[in-house]
Amino acid sequence: MVSPGSMQERPLRKAAVLGAGTMGSRIAAHLANAGVAVVLLDIVPPNATTGSAAGDTAQRNKIVTAALEGLKKAKPAAFFDAAFAARIVPGNFDDHLELLRDCDWVIEVVAENLEIKQALLEKIAPFCRADAILTTNTSGLPVASIAAQMPPEFRRRWFGTHFFNPPRYMRLLEIIPTPEADSALIARIAEFGDKRLGKTVVRAKDTPNFIANRIGTFSILNTARLMQEQNLSIEEVDALTGSAIGWPKTGTFRLADMVGIDVLGHVARNFAAQSKAIGDERADVTWPAFMQEVLSRKWLGDKTKQGFYKKDKDAEGKDLRLTLDWKTLEYHVAARPKFPALEMAKNAEQTAERLRMLLTGDPRKDKAAAFYWPMLTELWTYAANRIPEIADDIVSIDRAMQSGFNWELGPFAMWDAVGVRETVEKMRAEGKPIAANVEKLLTAGHTHWYKEDASVPSGKLFFDVGSEEYRPVEQPAGVATVAAIQRARGVVKKNPGASLVDLGDGVAVIEFHSKMNAIGGDIVRFITQTLRPDSDTVASFEAFVIGGDATNFSVGANIMQLLLAMQEEEWDDVEQEIRSFQAMTAAIKFCPRPVVAAPYGMCLGGGTEINLHAAQRQAHAELYMGLVETGVGLVPGGGGCKEMAMRAANSAQSIRPDGRGESVEMMEAMKKAFETIAMAKVSTSVIEAHTLGFLSERDGTTMHRDRLLLDAKARARALADAGYAPPMPRSDIAAAGENILATLKLGIYLMRQGEFISDHDVKVASHVAHILCGGKITPGTLVSEQYFLDLEREAFLSLCGEKKTQERIAFTLKTGKPLRN
Repeated sequence: MVSPGSMQERPLRKAAVLGAGTMGSRIAAHLANAGVAVVLLDIVPPNATTGSAAGDTAQRNKIVTAALEGLKKAKPAAFFDAAFAARIVPGNFDDHLELLRDCDWVIEVVAENLEIKQALLEKIAPFCRADAILTTNTSGLPVASIAAQMPPEFRRRWFGTHFFNPPRYMRLLEIIPTPEADSALIARIAEFGDKRLGKTVVRAKDTPNFIANRIGTFSILNTARLMQEQNLSIEEVDALTGSAIGWPKTGTFRLADMVGIDVLGHVARNFAAQSKAIGDERADVTWPAFMQEVLSRKWLGDKTKQGFYKKDKDAEGKDLRLTLDWKTLEYHVAARPKFPALEMAKNAEQTAERLRMLLTGDPRKDKAAAFYWPMLTELWTYAANRIPEIADDIVSIDRAMQSGFNWELGPFAMWDAVGVRETVEKMRAEGKPIAANVEKLLTAGHTHWYKEDASVPSGKLFFDVGSEEYRPVEQPAGVATVAAIQRARGVVKKNPGASLVDLGDGVAVIEFHSKMNAIGGDIVRFITQTLRPDSDTVASFEAFVIGGDATNFSVGANIMQLLLAMQEEEWDDVEQEIRSFQAMTAAIKFCPRPVVAAPYGMCLGGGTEINLHAAQRQAHAELYMGLVETGVGLVPGGGGCKEMAMRAANSAQSIRPDGRGESVEMMEAMKKAFETIAMAKVSTSVIEAHTLGFLSERDGTTMHRDRLLLDAKARARALADAGYAPPMPRSDIAAAGENILATLKLGIYLMRQGEFISDHDVKVASHVAHILCGGKITPGTLVSEQYFLDLEREAFLSLCGEKKTQERIAFTLKTGKPLRN
């Protein structure tokens, strides 16, 4: 299930995590997600009893067992599946160090106190295997100093592995070598982190806060300083430092609430304590007094339900979002800031274009420009001055910020987007300091940190400040993007909604490029024409992949186009759209060449239907897949109900081959499919997508998003090499029939009687049940795939004519949320 790739040494099958706090427990959970057996240890609680009885053991392991229970309920979920908690064995430092003897990797994650860490290493050393790899997750202490008192052989196996919280979702893993660390062992963990844990691995220097926290902490503190200088509010700063510039939409202070203001404070204090000693030129940027007061009041953010923001109720019991006034430390109802520059920038789809627009304003007249100019130029200068102190090159810094802080562009890529030469000229005119490394770039006659070069695998070169020359951006084998391949090979064909790119080896990829990859007429036509048996593309290629570089596979059909047609009562057009969509999914399923879908991120509605019809799927581990049409008052109309009904029937018949129609197995399978569709269930991981029936045992999983494309290509190539033959349209599907349909409708009735659903929900759910069961027919009646498609189309059209469905679609388009009317 995991993407291919073997370790050069003994496989890392078992790991120990020392410390069951927030980070330690979540690192353990993600190791379990990767299929690793984990030992999770922490201290014995004070006053715990001593003894071997079950009650004594439970008391002594209480800290770890409590952490595990918390992980099972965590939101966002720490595990791909809560059952994976069974892969973690709890224990304590006094009774269970023997468990370390068969661990391949031991990770220290205890309190950020040098003496505590050093004492723990001395305690565990006799129990660790001679070839065990030993690392620390410290976020601020010098890695080498922690093991300084240990023997040379221990130090050879010791280095830093700094995860970001929450480890399942944050892609960055900073690896911090020490002078004595074995490079082969570092390479093993780097490969494991990449392929098995799905991490973007960046090597950092053993300097305070390493890379991402060093740059990120400066950015946050400098932003707070500018906020105070320019008398901006917290809401205004969050609006300015969010998605407009390619940063998380939370902005600066909402993100701090989510991470924990105490965590941010710890990192900031560590930075302040060491900045002067290491000669950091911006040691003047410090933790503000108002933030310190917030900390002293224990307003730590989400974990205490109060920080820079908090939730409350008004007199009518409606939810209120309150924001802290940093000057008075009193809360007020959050207001939506208005910046004309931000409104204008929304017209630009690309972050690079928005950045250019936002920095061209007149700071004397434009509050946004007055903030952005010092904020961004000081960030860029600070980042440029950190080479080679914290990293050897700009690529490491950019990747760390993209993966660790979820910035769309790293600081150097942002600088390129705005224009290095132009900004430096303006900075120089204002008397601002210019980083020496920027002077090197410009003196060498260059104006960009990066430039494209289709001759290298990554498709990019970067300016190396050490050699003062451009070098290829290194890319691990197995990592690729459609964009880089397209630069090298060009585009085979395209239309406004999709493109076909040659991946090599007889495999091509269909990539969507509509907004949010919504599936409209352009994409439907493109796929249908590309995969038609008599098309030139089918003659030219031996296999296809449907995937891409975007954040999400697809949010589903373009319901805006559908709503317009519904409002104009263009019912012939609506029916034709449904038929075209069904023809597209049929083209995928019955294509003479294998079509492998590579779902990732959000894969909703029509995106899921595309996947259900592919020959196989190679899915990213972080997969949010579901048939969500009922949320807007519709049913899956592109073959989604048909495929789920067929899977349910196949599942029932695999258990009882002679049980056609109304067996207990068929009832359970149909009930599960019905609940999945009617309740618009969406998976929260690739494992749950299997549980919901969207993926099968034949499908594969890739942990690292950047490896998904080539993993899918390899799967498509393997199918072609095995002599792939497409399935034939079936006409022998045993329908569940009227009895199971009646049972499902009884369940719908009871839900309505209990006021769990509305009258319109009843209507929609009844259509879903009718389709899945094949209508009011005799159980076991053999029907065709086209029969199910006809039922889908009839139900879809019927619901399109409902006013409440149109209200739901309009509400969702306006708010992004479902309406229960």
